[in-house]
Amino acid sequence: MLTHQQEQAFCRARRDAIALNYPKLNKEQKQAVLYTEGPLLLLAGAGSGKTTVLIHRVANLIRYGRGSDTPEVPDWVTAEDVEFLRNYAADPSREDKLRADRLCAVEPAAPWSIIAITFTNKAAGELKERLERMLGPEARDVWASPFHTACVRILRRDIEKLGFPSSFTIYDTDDTIRVMKDCLKEQNMDDKMFPPRSVLAAISKAKDKMQLAKEFEKGAVRSGDFRMEKIARLYTAYEKKLWDAGALDFDDIILHTVRLLQQDEGVRTYYQKKFRYVLIDEYQDTNNLQYMLATLLAGGHENICVVGDDDQSIYRFRGATIENILNFEDQFKGCRTIRLEQNYRSTKNILAAANAVIKNNQGRKGKELWTAGAEGDKVSLYTAMNEHDEAQYVANRILADYREGRKWNEHAILYRMNAQSNMLEKAFKQNGIPYRVIGGTRFFDRAEVKDMIAYLCAIHNHEDDLRLRRIINNPPRGIGDTTIDRAAAIAAEQDCALWDVISRAEQYPELQRAAGKLAQFAALLSELTALSQTMELPAFYEELMIRSGYVAMLQSKNDVENRTRLENVRELLSSINGYIENAEGEPSLAGFLDEIALYTDLDNHDPNEDAVVMMTMHAAKGLEF
Repeated sequence: MLTHQQEQAFCRARRDAIALNYPKLNKEQKQAVLYTEGPLLLLAGAGSGKTTVLIHRVANLIRYGRGSDTPEVPDWVTAEDVEFLRNYAADPSREDKLRADRLCAVEPAAPWSIIAITFTNKAAGELKERLERMLGPEARDVWASPFHTACVRILRRDIEKLGFPSSFTIYDTDDTIRVMKDCLKEQNMDDKMFPPRSVLAAISKAKDKMQLAKEFEKGAVRSGDFRMEKIARLYTAYEKKLWDAGALDFDDIILHTVRLLQQDEGVRTYYQKKFRYVLIDEYQDTNNLQYMLATLLAGGHENICVVGDDDQSIYRFRGATIENILNFEDQFKGCRTIRLEQNYRSTKNILAAANAVIKNNQGRKGKELWTAGAEGDKVSLYTAMNEHDEAQYVANRILADYREGRKWNEHAILYRMNAQSNMLEKAFKQNGIPYRVIGGTRFFDRAEVKDMIAYLCAIHNHEDDLRLRRIINNPPRGIGDTTIDRAAAIAAEQDCALWDVISRAEQYPELQRAAGKLAQFAALLSELTALSQTMELPAFYEELMIRSGYVAMLQSKNDVENRTRLENVRELLSSINGYIENAEGEPSLAGFLDEIALYTDLDNHDPNEDAVVMMTMHAAKGLEF
């Protein structure tokens, strides 16, 4: 039986011994790794090594559990163990490490009991890869992903409890705009008075407040705001179209996850028990729904660690609320706060300029970035006469650097909005400067790629009317818009999916003339659906390219544009193979569709490609140069 003093000595020695694993971390970084229990707020300035801290923190949880942050001493620990650990902490030797690790570990966390929410898939991949190098293959079981990816994983398992099919489709921005245009048309409303993007933005704000269409409509009627009443009607129509199609937009993914966790005690208890530790990066850019989700997931063990910087909040226009990080200490009682202020990326002159700007921010917690690094070059400011002068100045600076031996990819150009890249691109082309625009037309946004994805979506979910309408006459099958509109009208009247009408076209007099062609299409889709359930995904996709007639259509045109489109259609096979190589669990069509629906252009940024990188300041979030 140990005395109280011996127990205290053991706990100190255990913490010191665990800290030996992180010799390169500074004092504050080490504290962030060793504090494992309860709420923790990490205010991490730019370039302060937060990714390294997150990775070491997860590794510490898996190796030692709460060993570095608990006063508990196992009853089997002897006085000799206490003395050994004190000596080890003072002078570690390789022979004793196994014994020291055994003494230091207190309920090591299973990798799958840790969820780490990152800003991008790229950041999640880096976290897993570095953890795997430290801990081995088991580290791949950590739930590391952006919010939407984690939520889709939860919803695929339990969304049927909310009435949606587990085979739900995810609609991207272009899809939702097309749906809203249909709603405007059906409601006889002018899209100039009610621009689809503006209506969708209003709906997005409502969803962030947890308002479904019915509740939103009640509020609009009470307010007496004629415009909001009209938007409420559109929201109701939009919500029904997505429900009927078994589809979710990006806001729905988090909204319905929160609803599921709130409404179903069994699901909530399962995840609160499962996730012993919750970590969230870029917390300053979370919205209300993401805050609610984080609170629900951490509600079991209350071990939530959020990392962010109140001076880097740049997504208010998307609904992000900086109050989440400013009020964290009030919302989570007993919270510990650590400021990571030492910068490892920038020179003193750059930090001085940044601090001079940042200090003018209102409503900030306050910190001062500093570095032990060199003074560095002074920040230069060039005032251009116009956009032509600006573009040529930038091109000349890059050319001068290149002549001095610097690489193209050592240069990054940031601007406020994508349209500002035009003049710069022209100047680069004139001067032979290779460049890459991040956030331009994505591969998955190209028409021919979206066509093939629409086939895959319709095969996976026959009720996806939006994708069905895209492919029914693509390539041309003699099924005109009038026929499709008639079939859609019948589906609306009978409150069923468009597929239900098309697959029984011979039963409707209005469709008699086109019944044969509709039957051929329905047979094709049914045949492809059956094949998708028996063939490996890559082989199935190759079969789809042929049986759909899409490849034959592009080959028949045989011009430069269509040859490029054909290459893109075939390139999608590379994406399928890449998904299979890195899939968590059994690869599936649903898994692939989820991955590409949540893909961002940032995930495809290759820092080794020797080209100037161009992007908006918002797109640069999460990347380092």
